[in-house]
Amino acid sequence: MKVHVTDLKPGDRLMTDTFNSVGLHILPGGTVVRREEISLLIRHRLDYVSIQVRQLAGGAEEQSHGLHNEFDQVIMNYEATFLEALSQGCFTPALVDATLQPLLATLDKQKDVVSLLLLLDREDIDTYQHSLQVGLLSYYIATWLGHSKEECYRISRAGYLHDIGKSQVPLSILNNPGLLSAEETDELKRHTAYGYDIIRSSMKDEDTALVALQHHYFEEAAGYPSGFSRSEIHPYTEIVTVADLYMKLTTSRLSRPKQGLVSVLRQVHEWGFGKLNGNVVQALTGHLLPGFVGKTVQLSNGETGTIVMNNALDIFKPLIKVNETYRDLSRERNLMVDEVLV
Repeated sequence: MKVHVTDLKPGDRLMTDTFNSVGLHILPGGTVVRREEISLLIRHRLDYVSIQVRQLAGGAEEQSHGLHNEFDQVIMNYEATFLEALSQGCFTPALVDATLQPLLATLDKQKDVVSLLLLLDREDIDTYQHSLQVGLLSYYIATWLGHSKEECYRISRAGYLHDIGKSQVPLSILNNPGLLSAEETDELKRHTAYGYDIIRSSMKDEDTALVALQHHYFEEAAGYPSGFSRSEIHPYTEIVTVADLYMKLTTSRLSRPKQGLVSVLRQVHEWGFGKLNGNVVQALTGHLLPGFVGKTVQLSNGETGTIVMNNALDIFKPLIKVNETYRDLSRERNLMVDEVLV
């Protein structure tokens, strides 16, 4: 588990070797920290370290199971909202708020966003699960960008509802595992306009409606629906679009195998230079990358190791501990991180 150094408790045991920002080895993995070690980590301006799971009341596995159950309940509630929109062309906003607000209050205490994303990673992600993923990641990105609590919630809700317009798209199109015809593709694209109308009919929130309408439109004036200038894209949309793309790329499709969290982050980082809003992408990259430290990863050569330190000059080339040796990916240019395992 990953904790902030100020949340360390005497008796916690480090899982991995700890390095400072310039690569100086501070403490070895397995160290049982006392007040002296905590002070040392603070002096070296470290933010987070990985420690062995604490034996908390109920156990960590029980806590993880509880969060899984909470996610399942939120997904079921989203399905109810989706079906209400399908049958009536609108939904009950109170159900959305009653579902999302308690979950976000719980997740405010969850600083290890990478572990959260791994927990949300499931087989056969559908519209309901994807909407939850996008809503939660949008919340974190908004927080990292410094938005107020109220704005963070509204941005998260906009992410949660961004695909509500798919309720008006025939299931034969939504569930088609193959390639869509031109006519079917055009109908699927209309989900953005459908979503705008549904949200406008359900709640007085033009910002959320615009996110549903614009979330497939990019900074480079590409995407759909056409007709927007770059200055007309809502700031909330820029956040939800990044969250939507990131989560979508981590899900397998017929035409594209599932990609790892780091591989997708590398691709989204490149899109931050024109296709996506650069500030939003930098917030995502800058806050997710430290979360990979301490995680077990698979390298492109098939080896498994642990990320022990990020490289400030080459952010996607970290230092990896493989068994008892270290591999500096900034020097071994042919190697890269393929997948985060745990």
